[in-house]
Amino acid sequence: MTCEVIVLYFARSADLAGVRTETISVPQQLTSLQLWDEIVKRHSRLAAIQDQVVFAVRQEYVLLGDQLLVLHTGDEIAIIPPVSGG
Repeated sequence: MTCEVIVLYFARSADLAGVRTETISVPQQLTSLQLWDEIVKRHSRLAAIQDQVVFAVRQEYVLLGDQLLVLHTGDEIAIIPPVSGG
């Protein structure tokens, strides 16, 4: 089964993807790394920040890896690149 999720891109991830938000169809159950791969298929330039990016799924931080996600239509996925400042 698939579901429609909303992907929000912030800072450098928005620049690399060329969009700030989009709705994509993904499998309802997948790992966080598989979800990242689905997003990179659409925006290959995002691969440049893979080692630094943080996900937030339904406003909860998720590390890229083997963590199983169970998504539902309308869930928000935030792509948060490293942020610097002072």
